[in-house]
Amino acid sequence: MTAVRTVFLGTPDFAATILERLLAAEGVDVAAVFTQPDRSGGRGNKLLEPPVKKLAAERGIPVYQPKKLDHRSLEELRGIAPDALAVAAYGQILSEAFLRAAPLGAVNVHASLLPRYRGAAPIQWALLNGERVTGITTMLMEPGMDTGPILQQRALAIGVDDIAGSLHDELAEMGGDLLPETLTAMAQGNLVPIPQDPERSSYAPKLDKSARRIDWNKTAWEIHNRIRALHPVPGSHCTLRTSSGRELRVGIYPGTPGEEVGKAHPGEVLGLDGQGRLVIACSDRVYRLSTLQPASGKPLSARDFYNGYLV
Repeated sequence: MTAVRTVFLGTPDFAATILERLLAAEGVDVAAVFTQPDRSGGRGNKLLEPPVKKLAAERGIPVYQPKKLDHRSLEELRGIAPDALAVAAYGQILSEAFLRAAPLGAVNVHASLLPRYRGAAPIQWALLNGERVTGITTMLMEPGMDTGPILQQRALAIGVDDIAGSLHDELAEMGGDLLPETLTAMAQGNLVPIPQDPERSSYAPKLDKSARRIDWNKTAWEIHNRIRALHPVPGSHCTLRTSSGRELRVGIYPGTPGEEVGKAHPGEVLGLDGQGRLVIACSDRVYRLSTLQPASGKPLSARDFYNGYLV
């Protein structure tokens, strides 16, 4: 079979992992890459290249970085004459003209089992809601937000201690394995797109800054799910009163829900347990923390934090 001539559209690490797997796959020829323009950031506000651009440049693949997918970009894409478009976390909305620029259409890799968790933050919302299973979906793109018909899906179990960072990496690798399989099956005419059931859909919008603050009035498992959904980036935090009486903003690392709380008030620090973990009361149970990070400081063990700030 002739290799599927593909243009890849993606930007962050998630997309770079998928692109790397796609480049190693048989039956797919990545002819070009579209990614977001370089952005300033980091120390010194330097201009940073997207991970997808770095990988493509290392492999000698032509890179296009339009600020907007306009008529000129469309003509450039048509000039490449791809059989299919492969899209993963690109960061721009593709117009209907772009979606129709390749005979096989545009295939999107989405980090959920659609129609659940359409939108920008499916990994975070799956963890926030305490889901036990997530997965990867390849779908045929249409103008709506993640509403296109499903091509293939692969499920992944979520452990109670999984965090957004590790789940992100696992799903990216899974997506990188499933995408070439989808593209070659499409080219052979072996896939029948299945329309999504809108009654089963849910949305996963980008989380705002308010989502980072821990509310100790919630249950211990709700708090645990929030912390791991935001770890390591952007992270979660709370405010604790130090031994000097001042309020200190503290970054919270994933811990462990414990036994029923008794008479303590939510947010009350109950001291260290036998394993050196900081124990904080929630609405129903205690939550045990091994690592905390004072504002503008380095991560500390719970024992060092307790001795340095709370005693």
